[in-house]
Parts: sequence; C-alpha cells; structure tokens
Amino acid sequence: MSATVFLIGGLAALGLAIVLAILGVTARPAEDGVAKALATIDSHYTQHASSQAEPTRVPFAALPSWLRGLAERLSPGGMVTTLQRRLDLAGNPSGWTPDRILAVKGLGLFVLGGLGALYGVRTIGLVVVGAAVAGTAGFFVPDILLYNAGSKRQAKIQQALPDALDMLTVCVEAGLGFDAALAQVARNTRGPLAAEFSRVLQEIQIGKSRSLALRALADRTTVPELRSFVSALVQAGELGITIANVLREQAKEMRLRRQQRAEEKAQKVPVKILFPLVFCLFPSLFIVIIGPGAINIMHAIFGK
Repeated sequence: MSATVFLIGGLAALGLAIVLAILGVTARPAEDGVAKALATIDSHYTQHASSQAEPTRVPFAALPSWLRGLAERLSPGGMVTTLQRRLDLAGNPSGWTPDRILAVKGLGLFVLGGLGALYGVRTIGLVVVGAAVAGTAGFFVPDILLYNAGSKRQAKIQQALPDALDMLTVCVEAGLGFDAALAQVARNTRGPLAAEFSRVLQEIQIGKSRSLALRALADRTTVPELRSFVSALVQAGELGITIANVLREQAKEMRLRRQQRAEEKAQKVPVKILFPLVFCLFPSLFIVIIGPGAINIMHAIFGK
C-alpha cells in the first residue's frame, strides 16, 4: 500500500515538474512586458487625445471583411503602414484602425460608384464614366479626410510649441528637473502637444530612456520646429550640456520662427486678395464710374 502511495506521489511530482518546465519555457520575456506597457500607453494616449478633441463617433460599427480585402488589393503595397503613420499624425482617433479605414474605402467605392452609375443610367457611356469617377472619389475620400485631420493637428502642435517651450524653460530655471517640468507643461496646457508630452513621460516611467522617448515623439510629428527641439535635447543629453541653456535658446528660436511665420502670412495677403479684387470689385467700380459716362455718350451719339 505504501509503495503505491509513493508511486502516485512520485508521478504527481513528475507531472508538476513537467508543467512548471513548460510554463517556464513558454513564458514571455521582459520585452513582451514592455511591449504590453507600451500598448497600454497607446490606448491611454488615444483616450487622452480623443477626450480633449471633439467627440468622434465611428459611424461604421462592423463592416464586411471583403471590403477591406478589396481596398487592400486596389491600394499600393505598404498601405497599412502608411495609414498607421497617418493615424499617428492625426492623434489616433478613437475607434479607427488601418483595417477599418480600408473597409470604409471599399464601402465608399461601392456606394458612390453605385450612385454615379444611377446618375447616368440612361446612357451606357455615362454609366461607366459616372461609376468610375464617383467610385474613385469614394475610394480616396477617407485618405483625404485622414490627411486633413493630421495636417490640422500638426498645425495645432506648431502653434502651441513656443508657449509650451517658454513654460518649460521657466520651470527648469526655477529648479525643476526636465521630467518634472515636462509634467507641469502637460498638466497645465491643453491640446495635442500636451498629449504628446504626456505620452513621453509615460514611456519614460515604464523604463524607456529619455532619448528614445523623445525620438519617438519626433517620429510621431511632422513639425520641423519640434523635430529640431528634440534633436537639440538629445544632443545636449549625450554631450552633457546644461538643459536650461538649450531650452532658453530653443524658446528664443521658436518665438523668432513664430514671428517670421506671421510676417510671411502678412506678405501673402496682397497676392491672395488680388483675384477677388480683379474679378469682383473692379467690374462693379467700372460699372459705377464708367456707366453714367457711357449713357451720356449714347445719348449724344444716337440723340435719345
């Protein structure tokens, strides 16, 4: 009886050891934990960015997968990566993914193509032309809207950057560390730039180095001023230069660039109002000024 008990106990211990060995072999490494933390930051960053913007409703809850497959076949290679890049520039609106955008592109191709075919239903040529033109428009409209959203967001980042750098410089010169000063800027400002700074802090807190977090910030934007700012900070950290001096010079440069952009826009105003003046205002002035004289000349010539 005792031999049977020992045998059963030994088999149970052997089975437990095998299970523990399998779990140890298939356990995820530490990098997967970091990847999971980064995914959590992405989701939190998306919620933070979408909560500061206007509420975005996704009108297409579930679309057939064949629409996505059709759009992917009609798109050039690497379109999923391109769409993800554009989503990053647009702040990753809540509920939107590259797969969903591809499905919407396929839906637009079918819906607008059908409407275009119905418009020219009386003639075969118009049916083909209408379906082709409307279908092409429906296929590329989501790309245009996504690009427009990204451009507007980058413009907001460019507009908010000089004031954010001024606040960051003041905080650092007051004695705060760079991370604490960045947290103050992210906490006391609003907009996409505050969301980006918050994401940088979260990446640093999970163990990512400051230079890598800042380089990731530069990769998520197309603003030249922000890219140069990140480059200056990374080089200052690598060379051991005082961050306060770098921030002071960068803030001065950002204010100068903002002034130059304002002057550039002011110089463009005469060119932009030229065509409205020529085609709208001048004809009215000609009628008012030359009209009475033309009437008097007609009376003098024709005697009426």
